[in-house]
Amino acid sequence: MKCIILGATGLVGQHLLAQALANPEISEVIAPTRRPLAPAAKLTNPIVNFAQLPEQAAWWQADVALCALGTTLKQAGSKSRFIEVDHDYVLHSAKLMLKAGTPVFVYNSSLGANPHAKSFYLQVKGQIETDLSELGFQSLGIVRPSLLDGGPRPDNRLAERFGVAIAKLLGPVVPKRYRAVKTDAVAAMMWQLATTAAPGTTIVGSDAIYQMQQNMQYGRYRGSSA
Repeated sequence: MKCIILGATGLVGQHLLAQALANPEISEVIAPTRRPLAPAAKLTNPIVNFAQLPEQAAWWQADVALCALGTTLKQAGSKSRFIEVDHDYVLHSAKLMLKAGTPVFVYNSSLGANPHAKSFYLQVKGQIETDLSELGFQSLGIVRPSLLDGGPRPDNRLAERFGVAIAKLLGPVVPKRYRAVKTDAVAAMMWQLATTAAPGTTIVGSDAIYQMQQNMQYGRYRGSSA
């Protein structure tokens, strides 16, 4: 199986990449990035400018695509730049993959994503979900994780770190859908959707990702098979 991973340098994307490279049933991993990744067997790493993607590149065609591409409003520096990265880059890439014949697309969104949400962040996430669903992939998977627990970040996300700490402190009293989820569990859930490839659109909430996390912790998850 041949796969494309967008956002392979991020916390979820790094796990997507590691899980793909470790899976013997995946023959090639294509990870377009702005800066080079560490070389690895079966990894193809095109260096791209997401604002000027190579539309005729042969590597847009794959069996599955997984997208963890995104930023934060603070990193983006403006709302318009945030929309460009989290919406425009994702949608343009998805269109190129679909045109090239990639049938399966799995997207990492967010709990509460809704184009009519009060939160600007959740509005953008909801809008890209809507736009992806209208493209016509044979199988579209969407995961909506709550707070991400991925360990130390190179960027200083104080609010997120505080939220994760509170979620851990409160523990069982927090409903599962609001509990912090580990980034490797988000990646594992995305791979499960990619390899299952159910027809139409499948949306997975954070409670299911949390259960995946528990299964991984207690050895009840053996990874996906192509």
